[in-house]
Amino acid sequence: MVAHRQASWRRVVLAAAMAFCLGLLAAARPASADGATSPTAPVRFGILPLGGAFESRNDWEPLLADMSRALGRPVSVLSVTSYEALERAIERDEVDMAFLSGKMALDTVTQRRMKVVAQVTRHDGLPGYRATLLTRKVGAPTTLKEVLDDPGRWRLARGESRSVSGFIVPQLQLFLPNKIEMETRFRSEVVGTHQTTALAVANGEADVATNNTADFERFTQQFPAEAQRLQTVWQSDLIPHAQIVVRREYPAEFQRKVQAFLTQYGKAKGPAGDSERATLKSLHDLAGFLAADNASLLPAARLAYQLAKQNALTAQWVNEAAKQARLQRIESGYAQQLAVLKEQ
Repeated sequence: MVAHRQASWRRVVLAAAMAFCLGLLAAARPASADGATSPTAPVRFGILPLGGAFESRNDWEPLLADMSRALGRPVSVLSVTSYEALERAIERDEVDMAFLSGKMALDTVTQRRMKVVAQVTRHDGLPGYRATLLTRKVGAPTTLKEVLDDPGRWRLARGESRSVSGFIVPQLQLFLPNKIEMETRFRSEVVGTHQTTALAVANGEADVATNNTADFERFTQQFPAEAQRLQTVWQSDLIPHAQIVVRREYPAEFQRKVQAFLTQYGKAKGPAGDSERATLKSLHDLAGFLAADNASLLPAARLAYQLAKQNALTAQWVNEAAKQARLQRIESGYAQQLAVLKEQ
């Protein structure tokens, strides 16, 4: 009898485990294009990892709850720890809408059936932000010249290769013009979010870090003691703000509802508007959203093109023909991107 009960119990546990696994598989399975037309299917919102995954989720959930009520359908959150993880989720069609910047937004629009519906704005009124280079105030290096004169002496903390301000712009506007490749010339490197890179330098785990003006303002509020140890030794040209992208499969009416919700968010008077403005301020100190289309990514396409071309021109080639073939592919790819971004 005991053996019979144990066998029965094992079957119950096994059945429950199988049901649980099947549930996980169903939840992870990418939605088909039909999900874009179903009024009850959740809209899966992917978040660019600017801080920690948990922090990013908490920051966005109030706005996405308001969006869910405005759209009349659930909005779920996908918060990840890296650009690569978010890119994989987009490739697997596990993301319907996302907050992205620069290169990632460009790739989703030109390769992954997304389109831009809005662009963020900030309280400073500037049309963008700047990439920065941080060092400690005390202890070498304390100047940009020290960094550039002997990069092999220093430990670098930088963003992922898809990060506009954490990698692309510093590489393009600062390091390559000084014949320095970030990935190979420094003594060692830490790769992570802007919060991670700033903390690495502040805590002595790295000597120099890429960052940006917008995220460093937020870092100063969250880690005031650590921020006091840091200084900015270089700033880039202005970089356009991030975009909100939506899958093209969604009906035009739905896309217009999303755009209307975003562009009107935080504009109302009274308590409701005050609550929305507080939500925006806690969300990377945003002022709101502007209506935008794919053409807003033209500056990002230009940056990516310039970086690819600069890398090709400075690389070592077996012969001139190989170099010219690479340059020709870069020109062709850029032309194709422009065509996609300009069509509406």
